[in-house]
Amino acid sequence: MWLITQIWGCIPELSPNCLDMTNASSTYLGVLIGAMIGVIISWLIFNTQKKTSDKQDYTLNRIEHLEKYNEKLLEKIKQAEERHEKLLEKDLGIE
Repeated sequence: MWLITQIWGCIPELSPNCLDMTNASSTYLGVLIGAMIGVIISWLIFNTQKKTSDKQDYTLNRIEHLEKYNEKLLEKIKQAEERHEKLLEKDLGIE
């Protein structure tokens, strides 16, 4: 324990014989708390971006599905128009 207090300075949280926190221990404690806050903020940003990315992927997949459906629907409409056109030509040809 003596070696740790020599490296870190007098840290009252680690050494019961300390009366006051030194500048070194306060710096280390500040860095540790800052790192923890940084990790939390980074995780929140990552989590928000992941949720946004998942929603965008879902939307893009849905758009792709709708485009395929619309293409099929347009092809069916085109075929129906061609049939109507043929029937109209037959009706006009008979008259």
